[in-house]
Amino acid sequence: MYSMNHPAQKIGFWPVLALVTGSQISSGVFILPTTLAPFGMYTFLGWVLSGCGAVALAYVFGQLCSRYPETGGPHVYVQKAFGQLPAFFVGWTYWLISWVSTTVVFAACVGYLRPVLGIDSAFSYFFLQLLLLIAVTAINLHNAHLVGRAEFFLTILKFIPLVVLPALILPMFSSAHLVIAPEVNALPFHVILSRIVLITFWGFIGLESATAPAGIVENPGRTIPLALIVGTICVAILYLFNSISIMGAVPGASLATSSAPYVDAAQNALGGSWHLLIAIISSIVCLSTLNAWTLTSGQIAFGLGKAGLFPKFFCRETKEGAPLWGLIVSGLGITPLLAMLSNKSLHEQVAAIIDISVVSFLFVYLSCCVAFLVLAKNDTTVSRATKAIGVLASLFCVWIISQASLTTLGTSALFTVSGIPFYWWVRRAMATTA
Repeated sequence: MYSMNHPAQKIGFWPVLALVTGSQISSGVFILPTTLAPFGMYTFLGWVLSGCGAVALAYVFGQLCSRYPETGGPHVYVQKAFGQLPAFFVGWTYWLISWVSTTVVFAACVGYLRPVLGIDSAFSYFFLQLLLLIAVTAINLHNAHLVGRAEFFLTILKFIPLVVLPALILPMFSSAHLVIAPEVNALPFHVILSRIVLITFWGFIGLESATAPAGIVENPGRTIPLALIVGTICVAILYLFNSISIMGAVPGASLATSSAPYVDAAQNALGGSWHLLIAIISSIVCLSTLNAWTLTSGQIAFGLGKAGLFPKFFCRETKEGAPLWGLIVSGLGITPLLAMLSNKSLHEQVAAIIDISVVSFLFVYLSCCVAFLVLAKNDTTVSRATKAIGVLASLFCVWIISQASLTTLGTSALFTVSGIPFYWWVRRAMATTA
């Protein structure tokens, strides 16, 4: 995490709120309408349920951070409740999946600009992604103050089109567009519902990101919980509003095959060359998410290093107080993934990673919920209502995880298992230097 020796770099409520919303509002808001089109009216119920689950989780993370405002995020709380071994694997999974998931956002950020820049070759696509990766990493290596200002600016910039465009399209709403696909109708209702929630919850991934930079936040015990809850509620309302507008304005059959639903909706409603503006806006939305997730990835590794769960070189900082090796290693890890995905379409990239990412993040969230309940068990300052919300958040995670396929569960588990040799190496290195 950024050094506490840099007081000028402390960030307040508004940058933290921007970090919360910026981490959640990503490429998903522009891609998910296509994935959700076959579910018709069921989609809106899915957004409500996933939004309620996200707010409950945000509340739990807010409670944890107010009690343990320390650098690193999820692994801090698991370590308090269960010790170093579970904390390592939660931290390892969280760090690994955070930058693996970011790969899709890098691809989307450049992919949305294809009609503007005229990108045709896979090499050009990869090269621009690599340049963007270097630029975002460089910004985060500079200092927290610059990152906070950039995130706040990008969040304000993207909220305008995400409100204005759906408002312009809303008068075109037609329930006739919300056709449920036959293959969806054939499924049991509980299967339909769990599938929608699994998809829509992708939009809320990153809700916990504001807990990671606790060391660089002014009054983190109050600022972070407030920003988490307010930000997640705002995101849930915005998602539902956008989904109603886009899905109601574009026929379901067309939406299901669209590679750019917002572009199609803008062309239907506004005509002209508005699709180019929407392409630029989409890229800006993704850029904001990249900024937030890159910041979080570096801080996770730094926090794990400070806790003795990662090698000590992860604790090294730049002269501005940025986590040097956390950001660099995360960037290096993303690079080969960008190369492997450069030949796939944007829809294929998202489809390949969304289920695995959501389930992996939910494992981390569930671990934190259980840690909260264990820590709160004998704490008289925690009300019954607060504990009840912790139970509901835990049940929400269990429900979604239980509905995932065995293939998805197995692949997600590999992220955690891959930490075994790393943990053994870290333990051995620490024993040698002791």
